[in-house]
Amino acid sequence: MSVCLHCSGKVRIAHSLHTKEDEFVIERRKTVFQSLQKLNINCSEDAVPHVALLGSGGGQRAMVGLLGSLVQLDKAGLLDCILYLSGVSGSTWCMASLYQEPDWSTKLETVKDQIIRRISGPRVSWEDALAKLKKYYYEKDHFSLTDVWAVMVVTEYVKEIDEGKLSDQWDQHNKDPFPIYTVIDKQCKQCKDEEDPWFEISPHEAGYSLTGAFVETSSFGSQFVNGSKKKPQDEMDMLYLQALCGSVLADGDKNKEFLWQKIKGEAEFEDLLLPKGYQVLMDLVDMNLAVLNGKDPSDLDQSIRNTLNELSGGKSQLIFPIEKLNLKDKEAAVRYMNEHTEDVCKNLSHRFSSWPFDVLESIQECMVQWIWGRKYDFLQNMNDEALPSTLLESEMRDYEDAGLLLNSPYFPVLRKERNTDLIISLDFSEGDPFMTVREAAEMCKKRKIPFPEVNIPSEDVKKPKDFYVFKGTNTPTVIHIPLFNVVNCGDIETLRNKYRTLQVPYSAEMITDLMEVAGKNISNNREKLLEQIGAAVRQKGHN
Repeated sequence: MSVCLHCSGKVRIAHSLHTKEDEFVIERRKTVFQSLQKLNINCSEDAVPHVALLGSGGGQRAMVGLLGSLVQLDKAGLLDCILYLSGVSGSTWCMASLYQEPDWSTKLETVKDQIIRRISGPRVSWEDALAKLKKYYYEKDHFSLTDVWAVMVVTEYVKEIDEGKLSDQWDQHNKDPFPIYTVIDKQCKQCKDEEDPWFEISPHEAGYSLTGAFVETSSFGSQFVNGSKKKPQDEMDMLYLQALCGSVLADGDKNKEFLWQKIKGEAEFEDLLLPKGYQVLMDLVDMNLAVLNGKDPSDLDQSIRNTLNELSGGKSQLIFPIEKLNLKDKEAAVRYMNEHTEDVCKNLSHRFSSWPFDVLESIQECMVQWIWGRKYDFLQNMNDEALPSTLLESEMRDYEDAGLLLNSPYFPVLRKERNTDLIISLDFSEGDPFMTVREAAEMCKKRKIPFPEVNIPSEDVKKPKDFYVFKGTNTPTVIHIPLFNVVNCGDIETLRNKYRTLQVPYSAEMITDLMEVAGKNISNNREKLLEQIGAAVRQKGHN
């Protein structure tokens, strides 16, 4: 028999909303009702529609694009019509920045300026990033590449180390939409039947959207056994949450190369290491990159051995000779580099205390095993027939960027208990501008979740317009808005190439220009948005 517990330290198995979210929805509906009155949309209090705004993934392009869209929604008088704000990947970077500021939607122009100044300003220092990396490593049970991504990649774009906690913020946001951050369960994604990979994180609880299994957000990451908290862990901070949500830039090998380049680049930036130890580290990074690319690293290996011999007075003895490296066998080559890196780090750790070589060893191990977002499985050993067996058997679960499965957060807002009437999907994806809405429709059909049929004219794939509406019987209405389209920009491909996902952070001018492009998608379609909000009111009143 399922239990429904909202108290701290217990797993909640239910398809109802958290009591505090229920309370928020009641109050937010009053705000939406007042907003509809100002917009001259006739509506009874019972017919107030539930409107969800979705921000897709897309790195800094999504972060800036969502900010520009929200600013224009505010200017159009539509922001107070939004009940839920949900994001994937880069859109969550924007959300995290917004919700730092109490009741941000009441002073968005000021908050927007603050965010732009920060993300176009100086980077986080290597010294601060290194200190944060050490903190992640030494203060939690599970260290993964998500921790590395947080301090070496996410900070590159958001330009800060945000140590705030999601559950602590919410008391200051009575006048803002309800935020939902979205990731996926890697093991569920890899199952053939895909069970329920969709995992949401809100200010109140974190858990599986479709299965209906949650823990309080402050307890996500703690160890639970049989539904009760056994070993507490500190709540993740907002920097880590942004890394958890936004960690997909390329395929596995590209990510490995990108991470090694970041480690190398950061160390070069400040050069905090003593010259000899620094040289060993840089040669080791280059050696890993060479092996990843199938190149002979013999010269780098010899340089490492020479430097270590010099540092130890000729007494350094590395265990793994270069002759054991077989570049023709990729798996064997990776194993060799894993062992060789650990061996080199141990040699260096005896001579320098400033660099966390045990952290470097752990990074290498995580890269070999490709470990991201590892947490205790809070459903371990629970006895509940409503739960998929795959969620009950493991001690740990791995969580990753939802864009690896679907680059838009449809499924949290499609939960039946959220009663969503209208979805406004802002698509900042790279590539096919309709992939997210098409895939969402296919996934919903497979799971028998109400969703309108999606038909895209073939000529629109390469030349998308700026506003699409999909309707169905007993389904929410879906508005789909591609970022770059034939209406708001003259040359789509030029802008796509200018604002790529995998590139250095945007300049202040690029940020301002991209916000203007994204904003046009709202300002150009204000009347169409009003029309669909009015239609949602009439449909809800009829039902």
